[in-house]
Amino acid sequence: MDGRPRRGPQGHSEARSSGLSLRRPWLSSSEAAPDSVISLQPPWPITFQGQEVTLTCHGSSFESPGQTTWFHLHQDNETSRRTPGSTWVVRESGQYRCQAGRSRPSSPVHLTFSRASLILQAPPAVFEGDTVLLRCQGKVDSELHNKTLYRNGRALAWLGGRSGFLIHAAALRDNGAYHCTAEREAAASATSNTVEIQVQELFPRPVLTASPARPVEGDPVTLTCETQLPPQRQDVQLRFRFYRDNQPLGFGRSWSPELRIPTVRREDSESYWCQAETMIQSITKRSLKSYIPVQRVTASVHVYTRPAPDLVFEGQELVLTCSVTGIPEPVRISWFRSSRPVRTQASGRAELRIAKVEGGSAGEYYCVARTGHRSFSSQPVAISVKVPVSRPVLTLSPAGPWALEGDTMTFHCEARRGSAPILYQFFHEGALVRKLRAASSGGSSFSVSLTAEHSGSYHCTADNGLGAQPSEAESLSINVPVSRPVLTLSPPGPRALKGDVMTLHCEARRGSSYILYRFYCEDVVLGSRQAPSGAGASFRLALREEHSANYSCTADNGFGPPQRSEAVSLWVVAPVSRPVLTVGAPGARAAPGDVLRLHCEAPRGSPPILYRFYRGDDALGSSQAPSGGGASLNLSVTEEHSGNYSCEADNGLGAQRSEAVTLHVTVPASRPVLTVGAPGARALPGDVLRLHCEAPRGSPPILYQFYRGDDALGSSQAPSGGGASLNLSVTEEHSGNYSCEANNGLGAQRSEAVTLRVTVPASRPVLTVGAPGARAAPGDVLRLHCEAPRGSPPILYRFYRGDDALGSSQAPSGGGASLNLSVTEEHSGNYSCEADNGLGAQRSEAVTLHVTGLPRSRRGSAAAGVTGVLVSMAGLAALALLFSRWLLRKEGERPAIDPPSSPSAADPQEPTYHNVPAWLEMQPVYGNVNPKDVVYTEVRHVPEKHRRPVTTLPAPAPDMGGSVIYSQVKVASALASRPQLSAPSAPHR
Repeated sequence: MDGRPRRGPQGHSEARSSGLSLRRPWLSSSEAAPDSVISLQPPWPITFQGQEVTLTCHGSSFESPGQTTWFHLHQDNETSRRTPGSTWVVRESGQYRCQAGRSRPSSPVHLTFSRASLILQAPPAVFEGDTVLLRCQGKVDSELHNKTLYRNGRALAWLGGRSGFLIHAAALRDNGAYHCTAEREAAASATSNTVEIQVQELFPRPVLTASPARPVEGDPVTLTCETQLPPQRQDVQLRFRFYRDNQPLGFGRSWSPELRIPTVRREDSESYWCQAETMIQSITKRSLKSYIPVQRVTASVHVYTRPAPDLVFEGQELVLTCSVTGIPEPVRISWFRSSRPVRTQASGRAELRIAKVEGGSAGEYYCVARTGHRSFSSQPVAISVKVPVSRPVLTLSPAGPWALEGDTMTFHCEARRGSAPILYQFFHEGALVRKLRAASSGGSSFSVSLTAEHSGSYHCTADNGLGAQPSEAESLSINVPVSRPVLTLSPPGPRALKGDVMTLHCEARRGSSYILYRFYCEDVVLGSRQAPSGAGASFRLALREEHSANYSCTADNGFGPPQRSEAVSLWVVAPVSRPVLTVGAPGARAAPGDVLRLHCEAPRGSPPILYRFYRGDDALGSSQAPSGGGASLNLSVTEEHSGNYSCEADNGLGAQRSEAVTLHVTVPASRPVLTVGAPGARALPGDVLRLHCEAPRGSPPILYQFYRGDDALGSSQAPSGGGASLNLSVTEEHSGNYSCEANNGLGAQRSEAVTLRVTVPASRPVLTVGAPGARAAPGDVLRLHCEAPRGSPPILYRFYRGDDALGSSQAPSGGGASLNLSVTEEHSGNYSCEADNGLGAQRSEAVTLHVTGLPRSRRGSAAAGVTGVLVSMAGLAALALLFSRWLLRKEGERPAIDPPSSPSAADPQEPTYHNVPAWLEMQPVYGNVNPKDVVYTEVRHVPEKHRRPVTTLPAPAPDMGGSVIYSQVKVASALASRPQLSAPSAPHR
């Protein structure tokens, strides 16, 4: 160390100040010329061919904008050009550099104008703490959707239809190769370029230096926290803080990288370190600790004056004495005035004598004692020669009342006469901003890099202790270029509801005069507002879904290029509208086993949307739709799935329920069951019978058809369950087999047949007694036959003579019933019969029977005479019968042996006898038989179609319909003893 105090522009008064001193940045001198920096607008190194990029070259902030030199390297060919301003609009790919004024050339920036349909855009440089916007952009005429962002080949984010992706507070973890992909209609997917992002250090770890590095106790020490911002981030403001061990020094955070400690003590030997931090990104870095040793000293050097320093007048003698103690001999004493040597004397107690003080004798005096290689300085003593000052003049350079922020302005105050030292004080709007002591004539000056706060009225004063004199006031107006504005969205946050009124507020913290603010959605201007400095401007926007985008604003007051804010992303969230549920095909009908697709879609609403499906109030399932298109649920249909279906859409802003859709699960009709009236299925003519048909299973409506046999009776539609009925007014013809059919369009089903028997009451029967005329002789066997023309079997027939019951017979089917009566003389009388089938008995009309003639024993001799004739006739009849049966067998119409049948005249296979009394006993005909008694016999062959039921015994028909095989008529006479034969003739009538 040289032992002398470090002097700044304030002179000795700074050395005497107590406490710590921080250097103010607005008083600092300009540094070496910086590098030029290129900025892009829009800020993307890659864009689509046909678009344009505005390059802006930024040089030193102390220089006014002038000509700019541009360099363009394309395909190993570099060209240069000059532009009158700082911007250049380009449309060609290549490497660009610029040089603004006296600044050094910028680092190169590479631009690409791409022909691709999809590109990924990123800032040209990324520093730690930056908010980085990546944009996956497609051409305007490209229909791209389902965008996906990748980092190092792995999917990072699904963008959908959006373009932007924000990386907040970039760090080393965000390094990598980025690209994006997108899908497009009717074409292959598109892949963008790859962007390498390397997050750079915003500034290196600071280094703490001390000057001097090994101070002596009592010396001042200046600590400097050294670091460097990159050229692209010269607008970043750093704040500094100093620590001794872990105790903060100074007044907290400061904009100055220097801290001055006026005096150090022995106990101040400690480890010192500093901290640098950004104001916005909150990036903090600490230096390594540096140990600063403070050297101990015991020497004492002082200056004494006679007269006192503030009582020295021009022409008076001045004696200054340097007193040194604690320093071994020999000691060399040196005197200095305002840092310039005055005299050297070799004595332990040296005096500096000025016989006649002049105006030039004023100044700061101090002495330095040297011994060996060490030197010790006294504190300076200010000697002022008292000459009253004249009124000073304040001048501003460059001249003029206007200046631009960032310009260097020199303030000079000078009193043409007055004894030095003169204290010059500079005032801004009446507030003291600087004190300068001038040891000689020429006044005092200081320079400042202008900011907006420097606008106002200035004046200075000059004072040498004999009365202060003020200068005239000078006005200065600082035009401040706008700072980078800040865009805020109100209500805050990246999400907003559709229909909200969003207020975009843009405000530049700094900037002179009126500022024009423009608001942008992506790169589209929404509107502009003008506002005075410090007020900012707002723009109101009624939000729609398409307002989801990145928003920014610019501020421009004409002093420098417009400044653009950082982009703020806004996502407009629209509540879902009422969804629409579609259930399979229109009509909402399905059969069991079908797989039915339920699709729910809200026409409006921001994704993702959660869709829930319901049957009634029962939840069936849910599905998330990350984008538009709704969601579906497949349902395997069973019979139980009929009902009302609905769905719900919810994107977190309120759920909406769709209208209910009714689903009919159409079940094929099962085999129906037919019920006919009461059990037993019997009815009387005139009854109204209810036929009811019902299918146990099947979806309505069901069409029911009623049948008797294969004849359709009618139909009825059942719109719901319960089957259908048909009322039938019963007649005799309605007996038969009934069935029904159920059909709901999925196949008809037939019931089992139900037999209906219509029970007809028996009609009044007819009684026939033997041959017509109802006459008989004792001994005859008489056949009583009773038959009801109508009536449902079985019918019970009872026979009466008068009121006396003779007997009864059951007829299980039609044909009536018969009773054989062996006649005696007592059998004459009135005969009748009764028919009864349980529905009421019916009595026939009475038939009178007359029993006359001889008894059977007296007629024996008369009958013997005709026996031979009858035997002969019987033989011929037998031959004819055998011959006819042989013919039938040939024709295959009858089996070989017919079953026996009743003695009915309707059976063509047996001979039919008419009007032959007691035909069961064939007796001989005697000659004395009454000629009136005619005995005849006919044998006929009757075709099968003329056969009648065996139980029917009607009177002989006029025409039997068959051919007569044999016919004989015999008249008994007393004179004829043998029968006479006649040729075959027509049947007897």
